[in-house]
Amino acid sequence: MEIIKNKKLFSRQLLLVMLDIILVNVAAYLPLYFRYEFSIASIKVVYLEHITRYAAVQTLLMLVIFALCHLYSSLWKYAGIDELTNIIYSCTLGTICHFIGMRLLHMHMPRSYYPLEMIFLIILIGISRFAYRFLRSFENFSVQDSKNRIMIIGAGEAANIIIKEIYNSRYLDGIVVCAIDDNREKINHYIQGVKVVGDRHYIVTAAEKYKVTDIIIAIPTLSRKEQKQIIEYCKETNCRLKILPGMYQLINEEVSVSRLRNVEIEDLLGREPVKLDTSKVMNYVTNKVVLVTGGGGSIGSELCRQIAKYKPKKLIILDIYENNAYDIEQELKMEYKELELVVLIASIRNKSRLESIFREYRPELIYHAAAHKHVPLMETSPNEAIKNNVFGTLNLVQAADQFGVKRFVQISTDKAVNPTNVMGASKRICEMIIQAYNKRSETEFVAVRFGNVLGSNGSVIPLFKKQILKGGPVTLTHPDIIRYFMTITEAVSLVLEAGALAKGGEIFVLDMGEPVKIADLAENLIRLSGYTPDRDIKIEYIGLRPGEKLYEELLMDEEGLQDTENSMIHIGRPIQFDEEEFFLQLEQLREAADQESGDIRKKIKEIVRTYHEPEIGY
Repeated sequence: MEIIKNKKLFSRQLLLVMLDIILVNVAAYLPLYFRYEFSIASIKVVYLEHITRYAAVQTLLMLVIFALCHLYSSLWKYAGIDELTNIIYSCTLGTICHFIGMRLLHMHMPRSYYPLEMIFLIILIGISRFAYRFLRSFENFSVQDSKNRIMIIGAGEAANIIIKEIYNSRYLDGIVVCAIDDNREKINHYIQGVKVVGDRHYIVTAAEKYKVTDIIIAIPTLSRKEQKQIIEYCKETNCRLKILPGMYQLINEEVSVSRLRNVEIEDLLGREPVKLDTSKVMNYVTNKVVLVTGGGGSIGSELCRQIAKYKPKKLIILDIYENNAYDIEQELKMEYKELELVVLIASIRNKSRLESIFREYRPELIYHAAAHKHVPLMETSPNEAIKNNVFGTLNLVQAADQFGVKRFVQISTDKAVNPTNVMGASKRICEMIIQAYNKRSETEFVAVRFGNVLGSNGSVIPLFKKQILKGGPVTLTHPDIIRYFMTITEAVSLVLEAGALAKGGEIFVLDMGEPVKIADLAENLIRLSGYTPDRDIKIEYIGLRPGEKLYEELLMDEEGLQDTENSMIHIGRPIQFDEEEFFLQLEQLREAADQESGDIRKKIKEIVRTYHEPEIGY
């Protein structure tokens, strides 16, 4: 393929050289024809002889100058101001050399000859080069209905680069038909030959008028709030949507079509990413032996990534699933070559295994993310939820107390509040274990409670994307169901900071922003994929799953919120309970789970008074 490509390039260059030989000689005679009022008979024979005698030297000289000025290596189908400048420079230099050469050889010409020659040379060479671009533009215009028709949002430097690259690429089958910008001074002006037709309010109209199939948001400086507003307009067009991620790419000169990404549902959260107080986390994590349970999962692996940045003395990843553990191990080894990393395969149910690990590695800080978390699966296997979530956590808590761990951070969930499912109730019991042990141990035990995490294993977004790729239907449980959402990175950042703020006994509640209606989320994702809900991709309601409720809560009625230094992190007031009775009930719960009791929910309700039977159906 490379040989073919070079042959084509050589052929084009050879054609240009042959064309230039003709044009250089035409430009040499034209000034005389023009000077003598278009009468060949009036031209002095001596002038014609001089030009003829010097023609070979002039032609060779001009070809060399053209080559040095890149007139044979430029992509003329994309010619612009730089290529025009090169033509002017080369033709001017060639004319000066022509003047000097003929003077040295005592070949005198009329005074007007050389300025006219330079003008004719620039015109002829310019037309020969830019004609190809003109013909290509005409070709694009004539076949543009068969191409992707692109709208660019933004008319700044990033848009300028993206438009130019779209035109320059032999691999992109698309034509930019219009641009949008909120700067009124740019409207009705052109960027790279593309007209700026209006502001963001004109997006839907322009998409219909220009038959747009694809939209590219090329404004790296957009705030999340503005970005959401623009995406809301774009959703109404049924166009495929891509976005240039961030300002840093413009600064680093990394703007290109390859940097564009699909608009994700998190772009519609409409708020700026959570900012982490890195100094607090660094002061707490640096030079500590840190253990992350469930370190191969969605939350656990992100915890490991972020903790590794703060140079712990040792990072211990514990997980029962070897594939997940292997993946994060390889990633961290490549990224952090100086990190002392230990990866262990173990179950938190195995108390003796945990004790041996604690005895050998002596962790100072624990982030406990290991858990069974899938609500419907835990409804059908409630005893497994209790064995793993409750008594696995209890094993860890007791080991932390026994071996003098400094701080223990329990990852909890909003499903622990007034739970309607076993998974949520098991997490509430874990919070109670944390609260009780904090009073009787030197270890500082805290819990961090947050809602759904976008893109985590088992979350709705990956499921919806798979369903859309297969052509639908997208399945929802109920039209009115709502959830709180946060990105994995945001949730983990806040978990780390909450852990650094902890003094022991707190239940930290993360501010999840405004709740999101799942039906709206599904429709948005369908539209952002370039389809129309219920026309291209069907939405089907299948009824609430076992243990599922319409809305989640972050606080129980008895709890109040106390603010922290970070406005996104709050502390729920602990709910008092009889701890002696609690531990007796725990033993009864353990016995029921070990005996695979079919009545485990009754035991759970004795401990978690707010737990009630799940809502079933639509």
